[in-house]
Amino acid sequence: MKNKKIFLIILLIIVLLISIFLIIFNKNGAKNLKIGNNTTSQEIVDYILNISSYEAKIDVEIISNKNRNKYILKQQYIKPNTNIQEVIEPSNIEGVKIIKNGENLKLENTKLNLTTFFENYKCVAENNLDLSSFIKDYKENENVNWEEENNAIVMKVDLSNSNRYNKTKVLFVDKNTGDPIKMEIKDASKNVIIYILYNEVKLNSANK
Repeated sequence: MKNKKIFLIILLIIVLLISIFLIIFNKNGAKNLKIGNNTTSQEIVDYILNISSYEAKIDVEIISNKNRNKYILKQQYIKPNTNIQEVIEPSNIEGVKIIKNGENLKLENTKLNLTTFFENYKCVAENNLDLSSFIKDYKENENVNWEEENNAIVMKVDLSNSNRYNKTKVLFVDKNTGDPIKMEIKDASKNVIIYILYNEVKLNSANK
């Protein structure tokens, strides 16, 4: 009887120690994944690459030899493959919404109450304005790197097999918040042809 009591006491102590260990481990894990002063640059890079959904208001400038066109868009991404972009400015195309779900595309014009569907629309697979497109390219290409620059982390991907107008993508991420600041898309001559400025960003990451 005495041995049985000793065994139960030892068993309870072991269970208690395991419980304490698990609590400490989970707390430390939560701290490591929370963006803050002690977050490493590598953790922020991993955080960006594991975004499960996001919303953002973006300023877009498309630069060509002849002119510069500016747009304000609202973006939304829902993992695994739903992207929504709505035009806020210019006013003549305000309310136009592009909804991509896999290889299916839906165009909406809220002002005119018009909707058009495209099934298996292959060309829509490449959406250079979307943050999820950058993440996909970064994960699937070997020519990627990141570095620290002032208070930002600069993530770069070289797309050697892409067309000449979409050769390099560079994403700047705030080291303090983990939020995207801006993205530059460059052509084969290293000229910036698309400039994106991120505003009102809300991210959800599998690593958060």
